Amino acid sequence: MAIITISRGSYSRGKEVAEALAKRLGYSCVSRDILLETCEEFSIPEIKLVKALRDTPSILERFSHGKERYMSYFHAAFLNHMAKDNVVYHGLAGHFFLQDIAHAFKVRIIANMEDRVREEMKRENCSAEEARYMLKKDDNERNKWSLALYGKDTFNCNLYDMVLHIDTMTVEDVVDVLTAMVEKGRFDATPESLARLKEKTLVANIHAKIVSIAPRATVDVLDGVATLGNLNGSLQNDGELRRKTADRLIEAYGLKDVVFAKPVKAKKDHINTFYNLDIK
Repeated sequence: MAIITISRGSYSRGKEVAEALAKRLGYSCVSRDILLETCEEFSIPEIKLVKALRDTPSILERFSHGKERYMSYFHAAFLNHMAKDNVVYHGLAGHFFLQDIAHAFKVRIIANMEDRVREEMKRENCSAEEARYMLKKDDNERNKWSLALYGKDTFNCNLYDMVLHIDTMTVEDVVDVLTAMVEKGRFDATPESLARLKEKTLVANIHAKIVSIAPRATVDVLDGVATLGNLNGSLQNDGELRRKTADRLIEAYGLKDVVFAKPVKAKKDHINTFYNLDIK
């Protein structure tokens, strides 16, 4: 059992690789359906979720915490899918959310700019100059997004187990390479890696449950006890609300108890601090 995440830029053939690889391995292939599932579960307009996942935080969003909410919802939906195993995911954030999961095979697909320009021209019916401008803008936006949220450059090869270039290698060649690596068992799930993924999934779901009233909360779970920290607003000051929140979380996730940590001085850090993503 394995999880494979495919990170790619626009028109880098990553979607084709993901779909062909999933078919070859008999895995499920997911991407946009996670967006749709998140929208349905949390009653979010899809356009707002797409914008939150694509754009870097604005000054207004830093105060309204809209991006934290949407990212928390997406994070939970994403990990709920990944916990099923035997999945190929292509799209945003997969390699970030699974950095410390040993059976997650994180792959980056790149392509020559001129090949991408030709594909953009064909699909968007635009000039080469316009296509190149749009591609560079899209690449810059994606990188700013990852830097703003995680302090990491999405082009950093250290984030991936393998980076493959679609040029001399074809999509079929890349699928052959990835299939061989998976079949070697290098990324087979272990009891330890499955337990870690289960823990991260639980933490993400708890955060999604409370993010609307505590957008910057941190969540830790140990031996069935959830500790909520960095609280603010009504959840910090309203004892009755804390009791109801604890009861709701205990019932929803079979927890032994929910503990509310004492307030500490907030740290100036990237948003991943609030999700407790453990990005290294």
